[in-house]
Amino acid sequence: MTVIGTGYLGATHAICMAVLGYEVLGVDVDPRKVEALASGAVPFYEPGLPEKLTEALESGRLRFTTSFDEAAAFGDVHFVCVGTPQAPGSHAADLRYVESAFAELAKRIDRKALLIGKSTVPIGTAERLTEMVHGLSPIGQELELAWNPEFLREGFAVKDTLHPDRLVFGVASAWAEAQLRAAFSPILEAGTPLVVADLASAELVKVAANSFLATKISYINAMAEVCEATGADVQVLAQALGYDDRIGSRFLKPGLGFGGGCLPKDIRAFKHRAEELGVGQAVAFLGEVDAINTRRRTRTVDLVRELAGGSLKGVRVAALGAAFKPNSDDVRDAPALDVARLLYLEEASVVVYDPEANENAHKAYPDLDYADSLAEAVSGAQVVVLLTEWQQFRDADPEHLGALVANRAVVDGRHALDADRYRAAGWEYRALGRPTASTTVRLVEHESDSVALTLS
Repeated sequence: MTVIGTGYLGATHAICMAVLGYEVLGVDVDPRKVEALASGAVPFYEPGLPEKLTEALESGRLRFTTSFDEAAAFGDVHFVCVGTPQAPGSHAADLRYVESAFAELAKRIDRKALLIGKSTVPIGTAERLTEMVHGLSPIGQELELAWNPEFLREGFAVKDTLHPDRLVFGVASAWAEAQLRAAFSPILEAGTPLVVADLASAELVKVAANSFLATKISYINAMAEVCEATGADVQVLAQALGYDDRIGSRFLKPGLGFGGGCLPKDIRAFKHRAEELGVGQAVAFLGEVDAINTRRRTRTVDLVRELAGGSLKGVRVAALGAAFKPNSDDVRDAPALDVARLLYLEEASVVVYDPEANENAHKAYPDLDYADSLAEAVSGAQVVVLLTEWQQFRDADPEHLGALVANRAVVDGRHALDADRYRAAGWEYRALGRPTASTTVRLVEHESDSVALTLS
């Protein structure tokens, strides 16, 4: 099999499929990515993946190339894993890279093969691409197309690839289904649930799942806004709601909200596509989901300003975290980095520290100051704000931190700190949607969301 695109999704898929025993050729137009992966270096942070890359390379089953000619000659099935970013000046998905990948393959493939899209795309893309590849390919309709949406979580990508909670095959023929079953046979043999669908339904599964998760996150954050107006405690509310089996506790975590390269762009692209199809009213609520998420960022700045005495000018703020989530170096649409930028624009003296994302954050916002350690970041800080819930920050001793800061004041933007411990150590503790004198509340943690998981 070939895997077209060796970014986060493609590299993970190529490596894991080789570990499962397949002969895999990874393809990318960027020679730097190809060279890095071929030399055993993963060009992004993902726990467990470097070890799997070493295993795959040593097995001899994984190679990388920039040649589409080589890919066309090599593969029986071709997974297209290129990015679909938000289009410039629009909420629509930018499909240039997807279209180019399918076209470059189709022009070269001269024997029966299957092209499999894994990228997140608007409904109707697979049908349109099918017509395109049939027109470009020397074998016409003998070149078939399927869709196999991905459901990877950054920080859990190895587990989610090797042990997914379900597989979805969007196919137009029994032959295409058989090819996909062969391509995923070790995973299916392990008992993974399989949904066989038409192309449009397979496309919809991914954007519908992301929209639901984004809605659940924004729902509890909307309740946080109500709590702030009434004196109720959103942590207590989330705990009570989470015990209801019909609702569940996963993704019912109040705080700074979602970010990254998937949820924000996917819900915007879904809403845009629905409007094109004349059913925009059906998903109009996604606009408010997006707006609630954005408001959490400005509200976090409000809390920092309040702890600073009403003005941020000249106030030294330690911003803990830059990645959009822990166990990732991804700063795309990162709430943490956005808050740091907003603090900087109010003339605060902001020092950012992230265990893995400092380099990427500095590329995005070179005007911010960055520390090389937690101790350096908080030294002399008048306000500390937790923006990404890395375990290092969770485990930090409030007494030790208190000896380093200028003022024991903390905004817990992720509801990840022990409020009782911080208050006992003399800290003024604030969190979104919580009363000023709130105490520690333990939310239910699902084992699938634990960072202490097996990466095999």
